[in-house]
Amino acid sequence: MTYVLTTLDNLLHQTAFFNLTWGNYVMIAVACVFLYLAIRHEFEPLLLVPIAFGMLLVNIYPDIMAPFGDGKTGGLLYYFYILDEWAILPSLIFMGVGAMTDFGPLIANPKSFLLGAAAQFGIYAAYFGAMLLNQLPFIEFNDKAAAAISIIGGADGPTSIFLAGKLGQTALLGPIAVAAYSYMSLVPIIQPPIMKALTTKKERAIKMEQLRPVSKLEKILFPIIITIVVCMILPTTAPLVGLLMLGNLFRESGVVKQLQETASNALMYIVVILLGTSVGATTSAEAFLKLETIAIVILGLVAFAFGTAAGVIFGKLMNWVTGGKVNPLIGSAGVSAVPMAARVSQKVGAEEDPTNFLLMHAMGPNVAGVIGTAVAAGTFMAIFGIV
Repeated sequence: MTYVLTTLDNLLHQTAFFNLTWGNYVMIAVACVFLYLAIRHEFEPLLLVPIAFGMLLVNIYPDIMAPFGDGKTGGLLYYFYILDEWAILPSLIFMGVGAMTDFGPLIANPKSFLLGAAAQFGIYAAYFGAMLLNQLPFIEFNDKAAAAISIIGGADGPTSIFLAGKLGQTALLGPIAVAAYSYMSLVPIIQPPIMKALTTKKERAIKMEQLRPVSKLEKILFPIIITIVVCMILPTTAPLVGLLMLGNLFRESGVVKQLQETASNALMYIVVILLGTSVGATTSAEAFLKLETIAIVILGLVAFAFGTAAGVIFGKLMNWVTGGKVNPLIGSAGVSAVPMAARVSQKVGAEEDPTNFLLMHAMGPNVAGVIGTAVAAGTFMAIFGIV
């Protein structure tokens, strides 16, 4: 009888109920909220479902993220996380994005680069905001941490992870990545109020001229030229910009259809699973429930709002310069959330005039924003001497 009781007691104390802290329960609740938003309201479920489930797993069974060493084999999700730290998964995500995306609208309207650049203002707003917070006695962000946090302003999860790893800010990687992906998922909620506040009904109803046709040769040369120009100026952007353009070359060359289909479908979805669950698994209660995390989330929101506003304001300026030919709403698509931000521009414009079709015009700044965010990350790496 004693043996049975002892066995039952051992089994009982091996359950998670006896090993979790109040913080773990808080994070489990947050994971369930994320799952609800992803499944019930379809807020970017491809991102939120694996992130939320990784969050759930690590707060029930922390050893799933245990590092290897000292005779330990390491937890399953830790090996996925290593691929984040080594910048492998973020770079592969960029290749998939390139293989899925038509760069034609950007080629047809090169002025879109200016809108994409304007939307990167949020990144630098977040950087200086983090440096200001560092003056507070209970917040500690060094210059590299501020740079890693700032990329959230571009609403670019892969680049946020890439830069945090390169700058050695792995302790902040979880909060940074979760904030970036959360704001990517919440683009349809965060952006419209800002866009409407900064534009008039007349501006939102502006119909833009149809984009010129882009030749096949232009589409083939574009990724090659961008790779040469950008990577010659900022070689550290090669993993992101290079693979983004490689994926697009797969798409536009027409001679490697199998590679394009693999990069944009099977490989892309495999990488999303690995990256999403590993990002979620960095949000253990011990690592996530800190003042710095709250500061990162707030900074990210402010930076994303600043980036959206800067894009719209620059769109208004372009509208004035061109004599009313540019709908300022497309400026909000200058953040890197492809193609969510472009769809939001289309949706807000269609609310004023259902016959207004802005999607293709918004895709130009949207693609430019992806390139711009990678350039911003490369600039920070150059400043800190990271190779």
